[in-house]
Amino acid sequence: MDVSIELVKKLREKTGAGIADCKKALVESGGDFDKAIEFLRKKGAATSQKRSDRIAKEGLVFARVNEARNEAAIIEVNCETDFVARSDKFNDLANSAIEAVFSVKSGDVNTLLSTKVSGGSTVQQVIDDTTASVGEKVELKRAEYFSSADGFFCDYNHPGNKVASLIGLTGKVTDEGVQLGNDLSMQVVAMKPLTIDRTGVSSEMIAKEKEIYKIQAINEGKPENIAEKISGNKVEKFYEENCLVEQEFVKESGKTVGDVIAAVSKASGNDYKVKTMARYQLGETLIA
Repeated sequence: MDVSIELVKKLREKTGAGIADCKKALVESGGDFDKAIEFLRKKGAATSQKRSDRIAKEGLVFARVNEARNEAAIIEVNCETDFVARSDKFNDLANSAIEAVFSVKSGDVNTLLSTKVSGGSTVQQVIDDTTASVGEKVELKRAEYFSSADGFFCDYNHPGNKVASLIGLTGKVTDEGVQLGNDLSMQVVAMKPLTIDRTGVSSEMIAKEKEIYKIQAINEGKPENIAEKISGNKVEKFYEENCLVEQEFVKESGKTVGDVIAAVSKASGNDYKVKTMARYQLGETLIA
């Protein structure tokens, strides 16, 4: 059957699919607009299956807090090329995914895929639609949800959305506190701390680092007792470089993050402490 170019254009505007795909969908659906949308969704699902062995190494990372600042979410969605990652269609997918995180208050990917978002589609259907439209493998890689009853969250999305972070602070929401949280979120992106403080570093990790430092010193010809002392000093340096509160504050050299938190707490009359930290970088290898 023949279908009007106006109907094809309307379907294209609605779904973002190619003109040829829209025309075929309308023909196969007998001109029924809703059935044509369903046809394209099914096609998208089929395309996803065909592309399941492709590598989706590009994409976007988003961090977001709600208006009250007592909830936060961070996600990573992937595609195959940076060109698609910068498209409106892919950005819409990312926004749908993070909307779903807040909706179900969970970062479980399987739960999110079956969650309905604005427009009535599930996240999986949005992924299938996006796949059909852009012709690439598209996936929701990971997500996390946080909530707080005794503090607030701040986020930072680095331009380009390849890396983002969240900081959760205990204490009241004040202008000073939010500025502190924003600064610490930027610190996390820039300096890549492994943990908030020393309690987050396992004894096994420290033992391994200390052994490496000691062997390096011995290989340089140092006596064992001197090598032991050197390894202890380097462990301290490890803490300073990898624990957020011990890092040098990027906005003011000579001060640690802990110094800045203490100063803002004193000035504002609040006892701010970092309770939550999350940092996502595009393409990170996840360890089970």
